[in-house]
Amino acid sequence: MTFNPMSLEGRTILVTGATSGIGKATAIYLSKLGARVVASGRNSARLDETLAALEGTDHIGRLFDLADLDAIVPWLKALCAEIGPLNGIAHCAGVQATRPIQAVKPDFVMDVLTQNLGAALMLAQAFRLKSCHGSPASLVYCSSSAALKTAPGNVVYAASKGGIVSAVKGLGVELVRDGVRVNAVAPAMVDTPMSDQFRTILSEENFQRVVDMHPLGLGRPDDVAAAIAFLLADTSRWITGSILSVDGGFLA
Repeated sequence: MTFNPMSLEGRTILVTGATSGIGKATAIYLSKLGARVVASGRNSARLDETLAALEGTDHIGRLFDLADLDAIVPWLKALCAEIGPLNGIAHCAGVQATRPIQAVKPDFVMDVLTQNLGAALMLAQAFRLKSCHGSPASLVYCSSSAALKTAPGNVVYAASKGGIVSAVKGLGVELVRDGVRVNAVAPAMVDTPMSDQFRTILSEENFQRVVDMHPLGLGRPDDVAAAIAFLLADTSRWITGSILSVDGGFLA
């Protein structure tokens, strides 16, 4: 038998934001490692596309809006009552919103914090329940290099992702007694629809300047998916409360 330390055979893993970008790539990557994937997203057609791209069988798709914080814990409890406990969550859902502070409104702040930080915290509350996780159990968040090195006009988004960094430090220790490890990846600019949206608000010269800040160039979704898989698998058995930069040298 071939030795594969990152094998996820026999494990069930929820991937949020699985309809595009890093989330979709992660769902596909995990299926290639043998996981049964529960793919979650808000767009039915795109969710079907993701499910069709997964390797193996018995994968599950679920439409759900993580912006409804009150519904997250009941939703995950009902999901696990139906399909069994999860061995992992790859929380890739979120919003990227660039806006200078003088243009920020309270509803914008609350929307970004709700979707990028609030949902992450409520998923942790649900996943720690005995009915919602098996053994082993690993929770992986998708933070951002913006949390560690931000730029003008990006402060609200950076703050929401910085909140995840702080949450991981606390949850990584707090959930040890529940048998759950908690870590995060912090990607820099990845070639996804989200980065395409960012590109539309910059001149070509300014966007190229951003690209040049990454010594290894822009990342691909699979680069981040591989790091998430590492943190879900037994390869990271002795890691919790950590932030893994996946940034092409952006923070170097």
